[in-house]
Amino acid sequence: MKQLKLTVLFLFINFGGLAIGSWLMNNGPTSSWYTNLNQAPWTPEGWVFGAAWTIIMICFSVYLGQLFVKQNRLKLIIIFCVHFILNVGWNYFFFNQHLILFGLIILILLTALICYYFFKEGKASHYKYLLLPYMLWLCIATSLNLYILIHN
Repeated sequence: MKQLKLTVLFLFINFGGLAIGSWLMNNGPTSSWYTNLNQAPWTPEGWVFGAAWTIIMICFSVYLGQLFVKQNRLKLIIIFCVHFILNVGWNYFFFNQHLILFGLIILILLTALICYYFFKEGKASHYKYLLLPYMLWLCIATSLNLYILIHN
Protein backbone atom coordinates (compact mmCIF):
# COMPACT_ATOMS: atom_id res chain seq x y z
CA MET A 1 0.00 0.00 0.00
CA LYS A 2 2.87 2.36 0.80
CA GLN A 3 4.43 1.72 -2.60
CA LEU A 4 1.13 2.55 -4.32
CA LYS A 5 0.85 5.83 -2.43
CA LEU A 6 4.43 6.74 -3.32
CA THR A 7 3.85 5.83 -6.97
CA VAL A 8 0.78 8.08 -7.12
CA LEU A 9 2.75 10.88 -5.46
CA PHE A 10 5.53 10.53 -8.04
CA LEU A 11 2.99 10.45 -10.86
CA PHE A 12 1.70 13.85 -9.70
CA ILE A 13 5.21 15.26 -9.26
CA ASN A 14 6.55 13.92 -12.56
CA PHE A 15 3.56 14.93 -14.67
CA GLY A 16 3.56 18.28 -12.87
CA GLY A 17 7.19 18.64 -13.92
CA LEU A 18 6.22 17.93 -17.52
CA ALA A 19 3.53 20.60 -17.29
CA ILE A 20 5.97 23.14 -15.83
CA GLY A 21 8.55 22.26 -18.48
CA SER A 22 5.96 22.69 -21.22
CA TRP A 23 5.00 26.09 -19.84
CA LEU A 24 8.67 27.15 -19.63
CA MET A 25 9.46 26.22 -23.22
CA ASN A 26 7.46 29.15 -24.58
CA ASN A 27 5.82 27.43 -27.61
CA GLY A 28 9.12 25.59 -28.12
CA PRO A 29 8.49 22.99 -30.83
CA THR A 30 6.15 25.30 -32.76
CA SER A 31 8.29 28.43 -32.44
CA SER A 32 9.88 29.88 -35.56
CA TRP A 33 13.30 29.52 -33.88
CA TYR A 34 12.92 25.76 -33.56
CA THR A 35 11.16 25.08 -36.85
CA ASN A 36 13.87 26.99 -38.74
CA LEU A 37 16.70 24.95 -37.22
CA ASN A 38 18.42 22.23 -39.20
CA GLN A 39 17.01 19.20 -37.40
CA ALA A 40 18.18 15.61 -37.47
CA PRO A 41 16.57 13.46 -40.16
CA TRP A 42 15.49 11.03 -37.41
CA THR A 43 13.56 13.70 -35.47
CA PRO A 44 10.23 12.07 -34.54
CA GLU A 45 6.82 13.54 -35.29
CA GLY A 46 5.52 15.88 -32.59
CA TRP A 47 3.00 13.41 -31.13
CA VAL A 48 5.82 10.92 -30.40
CA PHE A 49 7.25 13.26 -27.77
CA GLY A 50 4.00 13.33 -25.79
CA ALA A 51 3.53 9.57 -26.05
CA ALA A 52 7.14 8.89 -25.08
CA TRP A 53 7.06 11.18 -22.05
CA THR A 54 3.78 9.68 -20.87
CA ILE A 55 5.23 6.16 -20.94
CA ILE A 56 8.52 7.32 -19.43
CA MET A 57 6.91 9.13 -16.51
CA ILE A 58 4.56 6.26 -15.70
CA CYS A 59 7.47 3.79 -15.65
CA PHE A 60 9.72 6.20 -13.74
CA SER A 61 7.02 6.86 -11.14
CA VAL A 62 6.47 3.13 -10.54
CA TYR A 63 10.25 2.68 -10.22
CA LEU A 64 10.54 5.57 -7.75
CA GLY A 65 7.56 4.36 -5.72
CA GLN A 66 9.30 1.02 -5.26
CA LEU A 67 12.71 2.59 -4.62
CA PHE A 68 11.55 5.03 -1.95
CA VAL A 69 9.91 2.23 0.07
CA LYS A 70 13.25 0.47 0.51
CA GLN A 71 16.07 3.01 0.43
CA ASN A 72 17.69 5.89 2.31
CA ARG A 73 15.24 8.63 1.53
CA LEU A 74 17.36 11.73 2.15
CA LYS A 75 19.94 10.79 -0.46
CA LEU A 76 17.22 9.78 -2.91
CA ILE A 77 15.27 12.99 -2.33
CA ILE A 78 18.36 15.04 -3.16
CA ILE A 79 19.06 12.99 -6.30
CA PHE A 80 15.42 13.20 -7.36
CA CYS A 81 15.34 16.98 -6.84
CA VAL A 82 18.44 17.41 -8.99
CA HIS A 83 16.82 15.20 -11.63
CA PHE A 84 13.58 17.20 -11.47
CA ILE A 85 15.39 20.53 -11.88
CA LEU A 86 17.44 19.24 -14.81
CA ASN A 87 14.42 17.67 -16.51
CA VAL A 88 12.28 20.79 -16.20
CA GLY A 89 15.21 23.14 -16.82
CA TRP A 90 16.13 21.61 -20.18
CA ASN A 91 12.90 22.93 -21.68
CA TYR A 92 13.64 26.45 -20.50
CA PHE A 93 17.29 26.55 -21.51
CA PHE A 94 16.89 24.84 -24.89
CA PHE A 95 13.57 26.19 -26.18
CA ASN A 96 13.16 29.47 -24.31
CA GLN A 97 16.76 30.70 -24.04
CA HIS A 98 18.11 28.85 -27.14
CA LEU A 99 21.14 27.61 -25.20
CA ILE A 100 21.74 24.49 -27.28
CA LEU A 101 25.11 23.54 -25.74
CA PHE A 102 23.78 23.99 -22.22
CA GLY A 103 20.79 21.84 -23.18
CA LEU A 104 23.17 19.12 -24.32
CA ILE A 105 25.06 19.28 -21.02
CA ILE A 106 21.76 18.96 -19.14
CA LEU A 107 20.81 15.88 -21.18
CA ILE A 108 24.18 14.28 -20.45
CA LEU A 109 23.71 14.94 -16.72
CA LEU A 110 20.16 13.55 -16.86
CA THR A 111 21.45 10.42 -18.58
CA ALA A 112 24.10 10.03 -15.88
CA LEU A 113 21.44 10.31 -13.16
CA ILE A 114 19.17 7.74 -14.79
CA CYS A 115 22.16 5.42 -15.22
CA TYR A 116 22.94 5.95 -11.54
CA TYR A 117 19.40 4.89 -10.67
CA PHE A 118 19.74 1.85 -12.94
CA PHE A 119 23.22 0.63 -12.00
CA LYS A 120 23.58 1.77 -8.39
CA GLU A 121 20.13 2.05 -6.81
CA GLY A 122 18.42 -0.60 -8.89
CA LYS A 123 21.09 -3.28 -8.86
CA ALA A 124 19.04 -5.78 -6.85
CA SER A 125 15.61 -4.94 -8.25
CA HIS A 126 13.82 -6.03 -11.38
CA TYR A 127 12.04 -2.66 -11.25
CA LYS A 128 15.18 -1.07 -12.70
CA TYR A 129 14.09 -2.25 -16.16
CA LEU A 130 11.33 0.34 -15.98
CA LEU A 131 14.10 2.88 -16.56
CA LEU A 132 14.98 1.50 -20.00
CA PRO A 133 12.43 3.66 -21.91
CA TYR A 134 13.85 6.73 -20.16
CA MET A 135 17.43 5.72 -20.98
CA LEU A 136 16.53 5.09 -24.61
CA TRP A 137 14.67 8.38 -24.92
CA LEU A 138 17.57 10.30 -23.39
CA CYS A 139 19.90 8.77 -25.97
CA ILE A 140 17.56 9.89 -28.74
CA ALA A 141 17.12 13.36 -27.22
CA THR A 142 20.87 13.74 -26.80
CA SER A 143 21.47 12.81 -30.43
CA LEU A 144 18.82 15.30 -31.58
CA ASN A 145 20.28 18.06 -29.41
CA LEU A 146 23.84 17.27 -30.59
CA TYR A 147 22.74 17.32 -34.23
CA ILE A 148 21.19 20.76 -33.76
CA LEU A 149 24.32 22.01 -32.02
CA ILE A 150 26.59 20.81 -34.83
CA HIS A 151 24.40 21.79 -37.80
CA ASN A 152 23.22 25.24 -36.74
